[in-house]
Amino acid sequence: MALRSINLPGIGTKYELETDKKDIVAIFFLKNGNIQMYTLPHDSPDPSVAELTPGEARRLGAILSGAIMETDQESVEIAFSALSDLRISVHTYVMGKQCAGKSLEDLQIRARTGATIIAVSRGDKNIINPPPSFVFEEGDAVVAIGEADQLKTFEQVLLVT
Repeated sequence: MALRSINLPGIGTKYELETDKKDIVAIFFLKNGNIQMYTLPHDSPDPSVAELTPGEARRLGAILSGAIMETDQESVEIAFSALSDLRISVHTYVMGKQCAGKSLEDLQIRARTGATIIAVSRGDKNIINPPPSFVFEEGDAVVAIGEADQLKTFEQVLLVT
């Protein structure tokens, strides 16, 4: 697998990788901040191109390195390449009246569900890592973290109406 880089004055930097199968992948870091990715299969005369924003390029890089993040509306699941059996889910919820007036300590969320509340958003204020004495109000948006089954238990135990 050969890798080379070329400075292209006025354009940016080109990185070109030739795979063991003789396919070519070229990445251009453009002066405008965008990234272009070209692929040329060894058996094709025509390359294909995708232009990515820096954020899209980082996401693709994370996928290629194994640190996969899959989003589904208000949740994210993270898998770490170095810890292949570890998958962490992060999800947002809105607290209902059943939790209003009760503290984190009162609700015993971690003990009952295994999930952990890592942030609360109330109006225009965000509370990161709320203390056990934090008292919920109806409509608080919370960020919970845990394994997928722990978050499912959180939903069943604390968000039933």
